[in-house]
Amino acid sequence: MTRWIVAVDKGTCIGSAVCVGTAPGRFALDERQRSGPLAADIDPDEAVRDAAASCPVEAISLVDADTGEQVDLD
Repeated sequence: MTRWIVAVDKGTCIGSAVCVGTAPGRFALDERQRSGPLAADIDPDEAVRDAAASCPVEAISLVDADTGEQVDLD
């Protein structure tokens, strides 16, 4: 089964929390109000894909763990 690797570039994240609202239980803000995934290795999840696509600064990346290719956000 395919797995996704979820990462957030904390240097790019502005703490809008769109991801937290779009995929509750998958992202959380840290003490600096920067997002991070609660689990970096997940089963494919449309809410996480939507959160990555909705990020206003494109700080969230999704990579297919099997191929190393970026997951299409469309």
